Amino acid sequence: QVQLAESGGGLVQPGGSLRLSCGVSGTIDGNNAWAWYRQAPEKRREQVAVIGNNGSIKYADFVKGRFTASRDNAENTMYLQMNDLKEDDTAIYRCRVYWIGPDGPEDSWGPGTQVTVSS
Repeated sequence: QVQLAESGGGLVQPGGSLRLSCGVSGTIDGNNAWAWYRQAPEKRREQVAVIGNNGSIKYADFVKGRFTASRDNAENTMYLQMNDLKEDDTAIYRCRVYWIGPDGPEDSWGPGTQVTVSS
């Protein structure tokens, strides 16, 4: 069973930085992708960044130039470095891993970590 757990959220002032971590336990066989999502109150969930199996990274337009996603396969950990944070970045951030299992597509989500940007 694949389990994920985020850490690193908190309260930060506008213009500040935070680094989120996502630890992954369990075995994932085959090609997989790791991604960060966020959801603000009364808003739809948004994909923030996705790291493909080949290491390619795609970012949502609203974080380009400010956020950097990375992945440490040896440590089974994914990171999201968030710089120049804005109040609109306030949300619960969750990580997700998805892959093709023997019975079809599978995924696992972390419970989330709260990021609050406020002066």
